[in-house]
Parts: sequence; C-alpha cells; structure tokens
Amino acid sequence: MEKEITEPFYTEEKMTGIFSKLLTREVDVNLLLPIQKTEGTHYPLLLLNDGQDLEKLKVKETLEKLTAEKIIDPIIVAAVVAGNRMQEYGVAAKRDYLKRGSKAKAYTQYLVTELIPYLLYRYPIRKERHTIAGCSMGGLSAVDVAWNYPKLFSKAGAFSGSFWWRKRDSQSRLYSDARDRIMHQQIKSGKKKDGLQFWFQAGTEDEKNDRNKNGIIDSIDDTLDLIVELTKKGYRPFHDIQYLEIKGGQHNLQTWAEAWPSFLIWAFGKQG
Repeated sequence: MEKEITEPFYTEEKMTGIFSKLLTREVDVNLLLPIQKTEGTHYPLLLLNDGQDLEKLKVKETLEKLTAEKIIDPIIVAAVVAGNRMQEYGVAAKRDYLKRGSKAKAYTQYLVTELIPYLLYRYPIRKERHTIAGCSMGGLSAVDVAWNYPKLFSKAGAFSGSFWWRKRDSQSRLYSDARDRIMHQQIKSGKKKDGLQFWFQAGTEDEKNDRNKNGIIDSIDDTLDLIVELTKKGYRPFHDIQYLEIKGGQHNLQTWAEAWPSFLIWAFGKQG
C-alpha cells in the first residue's frame, strides 16, 4: 500500500502580468513553494519550460509524494508559461530551416537576466547552480540554456526533446544527420562544461518517422546521437548522463508525467 500523504508540503503561487522587455510580452510564472520554511533555509531551484502544463505533468503531486517519503528534500519550482513555443524555444545561436527559434536567444536572456535574478531576490533559493527542464521543444531549450550557461545551471532534463532541430529540411538530397542537426553540432564544436549533468527521456512510440531507415524512430535516434556527442566530450553515461526509455511511451503529457519521478529523484534525490 502506498504511503498516504496527510499534509501538503507545497503551496502554489502565481506571478502574473509581468512585462518582459526582452520577450515584448507579459510573462506568467507558476510557482511551487515549500509550505513549512525553516528560517535561514534556502532551497534548490527547478526552472521548468511550458509552465502551463504543470498540473497535467503532475509535478506537485509527484513532489508531494517524494517529499513525504523523504526521497527528496523540498525544492522550489518556477514554471514559465509558454508564449510562442516555436519561436521562443529552440537553439539560441541558430534558427532552424523554417526560421523557427527566432526568439530563443531573447527567451534565454529573459531567464538569465530577468527571471532568475528576481527569483533569487524574492524567494529563499540557494545561490548555487540550478536545474532546468522541459518537454519536447521545451526540452531542447532546456539543454541549450544549460549548455550555454554552465555557471548558472548544473543539470538539464529533456522529456522527448526535439533534438531533430535542423538547419536543412530532412527531405533535401543534401540533408545529413551529421551536419544538419543544430544541437548536435553545437555540442560537437564546443568544449566540455565541467559539472554539467544531463537527463534524457524518450518513448518508443514518440513518433513513427525513421529518416535513415534503421528501424529506430528518429526521436530515439536523435537523443542517443546527442548522448554520443556528449560522451565524446568526456561526459560519462550513468554518471553525468542518464537515459530513460519508456516502452510504449508517447509524445504526450501522460508519458512525461510518468517519467517525472525518475527525473526528480535523479536531480534532487538524497545522496547515500
């Protein structure tokens, strides 16, 4: 029998209508905060893309259970409600072949220069490197942000990350996985960022596409190939890199919610 939770550990709070000059829009942020705050205690921060899906991902429910079972200590979650996902998410340094991701650099700067400084000022957050995560396009964004700001982030999580993000249409006769996947190229051409850790999830039914006809769907291929590039940089599988493949897992909130306990334990589980 599962342990019954008799009292809540988290309360919900919303930051609404705060205008961002970088994004030229009002940004809402959904927060999960520990209810019983011990004076002088500061908490780890999880920054989450697609904050509008916080409830459907069962983040609060999962946090309550893991905290009650003393598997993790309390954390603070700041979940940014998405604007135009196809423009604000992506790889900040380069748009894809359809010019998507045009505001990815602005979104990254919003997180780094507007949101995080305010959160550190307003809430009892540890002034150490943070964790960032997201699903699909939000997962691609999370890895890109952490890779480019390793002094600010130590961990990145991607649920069915959109690592297909490419500079040339895959239907083009000139297309090449080795040359045209933007996140892979960024890691390949970059230097190892010490202390960074990565968590990846993919589902065996994320999609049906198989560009190279090798019998493995593209979302899994793209994720595993990214892990290979990270490994070549010196990141160690099972230590710096974790990969969760869900049999029958689909590209949807239900599958990602199923993966949340694994991610939270990896990112915030008690050691020893």
